[in-house]
Amino acid sequence: MGADFDALPLPVLPALERPFGVLVTGVGGTGVVTIGGLLGMAAHLERKGVTVLDMAGLAQKGGAVISHVQIAPSPAALHATRIATGEARLVIGGDAIVSASAEVLSKVRHGVTAAVVNSANTPTADFIKNPKWKFPGASAEQDLRTSAGEACAFIDASAWAVRLLADAIYSNPLLLGFAWQKGWIPLLRDSLLRAIELNDVSVEKNRQAFEWGRYLAHHGEEAVQAMLPSARREQVVAMPQTLDNLIRQRESMLTEYQNAAYAARYRDAVERIRTAEQKLGAGRKLVLTEAVARNLAKLMAYKDEYEVARLYADPAFLDKLRAQFEGEPGRDYQLNFWLAPPLLAKADDKGHLLKRRFGPRTMTAFRLLARLKGLRGTAFDVFGRTAERRAERQLVADYLAMIVEFAQSLSIDRLDTAIALAALPDDIRGFGHVKEGKLHAVAGRRETLLAQYRDGTQRAAA
Repeated sequence: MGADFDALPLPVLPALERPFGVLVTGVGGTGVVTIGGLLGMAAHLERKGVTVLDMAGLAQKGGAVISHVQIAPSPAALHATRIATGEARLVIGGDAIVSASAEVLSKVRHGVTAAVVNSANTPTADFIKNPKWKFPGASAEQDLRTSAGEACAFIDASAWAVRLLADAIYSNPLLLGFAWQKGWIPLLRDSLLRAIELNDVSVEKNRQAFEWGRYLAHHGEEAVQAMLPSARREQVVAMPQTLDNLIRQRESMLTEYQNAAYAARYRDAVERIRTAEQKLGAGRKLVLTEAVARNLAKLMAYKDEYEVARLYADPAFLDKLRAQFEGEPGRDYQLNFWLAPPLLAKADDKGHLLKRRFGPRTMTAFRLLARLKGLRGTAFDVFGRTAERRAERQLVADYLAMIVEFAQSLSIDRLDTAIALAALPDDIRGFGHVKEGKLHAVAGRRETLLAQYRDGTQRAAA
């Protein structure tokens, strides 16, 4: 996959009559400070005045970081290190949420500030506290466009860095190249490339990232997409999902997970609740049935050792690696797995299992274990004897029993409570001790809701 970077036209650089403020935003550990350093070194090479102020605060890896870069015709023209309100000329956003924060937006001025922002969905710490957290990408983009104007570009720089350079760590130099090609940085290309060389870290890859950013800015994402090998140009088309499609999809998944009989058990339970809900009134949206279809499948397809092995042993796993990285897995690069097998792993002082590294031969073990999935839940299932696996099977049994109860007693008055009960498994996330904590929290809500549902049943009978 070749691209003639030298053939790209050179942009008209902005005039540098007074200090030019660049905000580089992102999260710790992704190279935000490095981009500020590259801009500073390039300005120094051109004998311009420059200051670089990194506002990391208490942030460690994963925390918000903002670099204030001030570039001026000469050092004497600089009178502050921090960009003042409304004085930013450019935002290079390594993270959309940080770029749309109040701190950054206060430096932006409509019609003056340009911005290029990585639109990749990077979770925040709220994801840990709230398992239903959703990335506010549309809101962040709207806020920045409202504050800055139309000179804003949002690209999934992380995805492009993986496709083009096999590592998302190069997303920020890619953004730097994009911004430069747009004519938003008052520095020469040669100076920026020389700064990358002087940084002396993955020089060739960072140079390529910068040049690919230029190429994306000039030719557009569709042109670069067309250059990729066919295996890398897969596109997922989101189709409206009907209830029947949802059920068929989950039924197919459970067939692969265990067998056709296991999937048929799922379908029978879902159809039973659909029949009960349809009796409540024609034309009513089957909210309860959809909740059951989603959450019963989730409980029945718990990720045990057999399922983990099956997913890794599936040829689709290696195909995805081939699509993202150059070379052949196992030959041009080796695979390592961090696992905590219940029968082998040691525990810490809190009883939590500790993960350790397993080498490339683990793939052979995965292929063998995947063939043994028929032992799941039988007397020969050595993994199924742990407390976690017993609890997972009990969750399925309890959910199926609840469906039988709903089918016999569902009414309009009890429908909302039934929906809340059916959706409870969506709050059960994680593995090991994390999942155990979620189970305890859900169990309390389940007892309360089930008592509420049964109280309605008793009143109706009376």
